[in-house]
Amino acid sequence: MDKKPVYVTLPSEEAVAAERERLRYQKKYRQTLRTTVYALVVVAAAAVIMATIFFPVLKVSGSSMEPTLSDEDVIILFQNNQFETGDLVGFYYQNKLLLKRVIAGPGDIVDIDEKGNVYVNDELIDEPYVTEKSLGETDLDYPYQVPENRYFVMGDNRSTSIDSRSSAIGCVETDQIVGKVVLRIWPLKRLSLLR
Repeated sequence: MDKKPVYVTLPSEEAVAAERERLRYQKKYRQTLRTTVYALVVVAAAAVIMATIFFPVLKVSGSSMEPTLSDEDVIILFQNNQFETGDLVGFYYQNKLLLKRVIAGPGDIVDIDEKGNVYVNDELIDEPYVTEKSLGETDLDYPYQVPENRYFVMGDNRSTSIDSRSSAIGCVETDQIVGKVVLRIWPLKRLSLLR
């Protein structure tokens, strides 16, 4: 048997250079894709941590804060422990998160007359967020002094809100408060900073 010589055609220099460039591009593409995916995972994890620890996002359920907050609104809380009269806060009560407005702080004296006017330390407080004043459901004797380390809170919809006026909820302890409501993000047409 005669062996026939095998002729191998070598690629041209241009073909070799083109193949090297293609392989370089693939390697660079994979590195860029991997870096992008890692960056997205890190950003998503940081966003979840921020939302969980510092800025909880909540969906409003109920009408006790109308007209300020409506059912189905989505809001952002800012976690802190400094609260003033008029601040909207979220707090835990029997494994539920309730939203109410701070009316008075530790040591303040609260008085509510039959018409629903609220006095703190003998001064009528300005409540432009309340559309209908009402004494509401209450079983407290007024004037009432807020205990230390607690806040007296009320809903803006005074006739339907169950809040610190009822001994069932009472004044809210500082460690029950999750944070202050700072922003409504949904629905978009009502996007606004809240106070």
